[in-house]
Amino acid sequence: MRYDSPVEALLDNAMAGVESAWKEIVARYSPLVFSVCHRCGVDGFDAEDVVGNVWLRLIANLAKIREPKALPKWLMTTARRECVVLLRDKGRQIPKEAIDQTAPGTVEVFLLDAERSDAVRRALAELSESDRALLELLFSDPPTPYVAISVHLGIPVGAIGPTRQRCLARMRRIPSVAALLHDCQARTR
Repeated sequence: MRYDSPVEALLDNAMAGVESAWKEIVARYSPLVFSVCHRCGVDGFDAEDVVGNVWLRLIANLAKIREPKALPKWLMTTARRECVVLLRDKGRQIPKEAIDQTAPGTVEVFLLDAERSDAVRRALAELSESDRALLELLFSDPPTPYVAISVHLGIPVGAIGPTRQRCLARMRRIPSVAALLHDCQARTR
């Protein structure tokens, strides 16, 4: 999902107790916090506990955040520290890379990945039901065999590849995906 609210305004509104600001902060940055948990080897309910603790720490420290644009970095650092505490308390080994400093550009890479994923989800929602069903089966994990797709959708096995190509071509013409592809091509030049 693309968020248009500047971080500064979100933090100001959150400090003022505006519920929608909190909801947007949580929706915007939860994937980032969960990704830190995953890199630290914390999953499932433990990850949910860590994420909850991160949001509690943000509430407690909201007034102390001097540079709103640094919020993603602050959240990553806080999440990493919470993971270390959880893992230490559970007596587990802490992966060295989880403790090392975050590599430069990690936040930007995460945000770009999230934007790409959101563009793909929005584009899928704009496709016809039959296109969406075909692409979901083709890109499921593990991929669905062509024979099963043929039976499920009632199309010949030999038509699946060409139909997939047409679906992807339609998807590339959707504005959000077209803009994303244009940006990717511009960066590689």
